[in-house]
Amino acid sequence: MLSLVSFVMVEPSHPGNVGSAARALKTMGFSRLVLVNPRVADAANHPEALALASGATDVLAAARVCATLEEALAPVTMAFAMTARLRDLGPPACDMRQAAELVRDHLAGHAGAQAAVVLGTERSGLTNEQVALCHRICHIPANPEYSSLNVAQALQLAAYELRYALLGAEQLAVAGPRAEPASGEAVEALLAHWEEALIAVGYLDPRHPKKLMPRMRHLFARAGLSREETDLLRGVCTAMIAQSRKISHGSS
Repeated sequence: MLSLVSFVMVEPSHPGNVGSAARALKTMGFSRLVLVNPRVADAANHPEALALASGATDVLAAARVCATLEEALAPVTMAFAMTARLRDLGPPACDMRQAAELVRDHLAGHAGAQAAVVLGTERSGLTNEQVALCHRICHIPANPEYSSLNVAQALQLAAYELRYALLGAEQLAVAGPRAEPASGEAVEALLAHWEEALIAVGYLDPRHPKKLMPRMRHLFARAGLSREETDLLRGVCTAMIAQSRKISHGSS
């Protein structure tokens, strides 16, 4: 789904921000950057843009340049205008996380769907007319006393939320071998062994157990023990019991 999302920069005035935007997109796995009427001709090839892209020059090279926002949004079926300003009249508003979820559902539910996040100029943002070309308004819930974000920073946050929503938490997890979870039988055996060990070292009085073992049960349940971990803890229990017996024999 990442290939179905475009990030549209309307009339960017600083080539450095275009380069930073390309870098932000690539770090989140996106590649579709659209520039609408950039103030600097051939902004994607400007030395400052290339320098700040920092390895994302392929995104810059593939950037699509359009004369108008209407042209940029022509193939798009769901567009979000990113703006921090409240509008008296305009599309429905939501925060960026909600927007990402809406994009996910839209792309998953409609063949041929495409989505876009539209960002305005560095100084004044989007005009009411530009916002009206989008289906919804979205915002980043920043500090209300200072909500001004650099356009590349805003794009980075939007790309992060979209990546998280489109790929899902499981695919975002670092790949690696997963430990075999402990069975209920293994945990019960550990609890019995643990109780025996605590009694052996004098920490648990079987005549007045209070709530120690139920608390231990809850602790182990929250830990989500693996089979290897239960074996490790049972080894500790065995050592505790053996040491206790050794001390008892020595004193006798």
